[in-house]
Amino acid sequence: MPDRFSGAEETLTALAGTESRLYEPFLGLLPVDGLSISTFGDFLPAETISASDAQSLRLDELQFDLGEGPCWDALETGKPVFEPNIRERPNRIWPAFSEAIIADELGALFAFPLSLGPLRIGAIDLYTSRPSHLSDLDIRRTSGLATVVSRLVLSRAIRLSQSDSEVDTDTRRQFSRREVHQATGMVLSQLGISALDARLVIQGHTFAVGRSMQEIAEEIIDRRLSFAVNEHQIEESHD
Repeated sequence: MPDRFSGAEETLTALAGTESRLYEPFLGLLPVDGLSISTFGDFLPAETISASDAQSLRLDELQFDLGEGPCWDALETGKPVFEPNIRERPNRIWPAFSEAIIADELGALFAFPLSLGPLRIGAIDLYTSRPSHLSDLDIRRTSGLATVVSRLVLSRAIRLSQSDSEVDTDTRRQFSRREVHQATGMVLSQLGISALDARLVIQGHTFAVGRSMQEIAEEIIDRRLSFAVNEHQIEESHD
């Protein structure tokens, strides 16, 4: 039912600035008992952004502490992870994580990666208390909503980083310069994404490497930095 999906997309987008509630549209759309949205990996700190309940929060904390679990596999492979019967017939064995959840009332675990272009941001973890499958429609819907969440979570990280430090006048000007606009067009072409997403990719990379938008834009224009993905890495060359 596309109307339900469109409604979930609109609700997610409207939650910008209140990211702790991002789990809500998923619960109204998917046959799961709980879920969490977290950041970790390449450049964002390990943090649970949104969790529907204590069990979801616990699953995140265990995976962060142990460095293994479905969310890590989803982010590493860039593909969803499905464990429809985690207790009796697991597809994967995570030694420490599997041991840690023995006493938990879990039937199925699913994880979807959060990414934007080449930027790996985090994951969405979902669980059910009994063995369960996600239908093809559920998978498509979750993947589509994961794209929206990726934008919101990355925007949140950039927003918080700017509020934590004084942003000088020169930095503010950089966001409207011609070079940034030109670089955005080049990234758009490289990744086949929208202009807004291309700009967000540049901002995310800028945030990750701790440099200015102007510097990164110049490298893109000079073709010293390309966001075309090569084995999950950003292609970069230095003189």
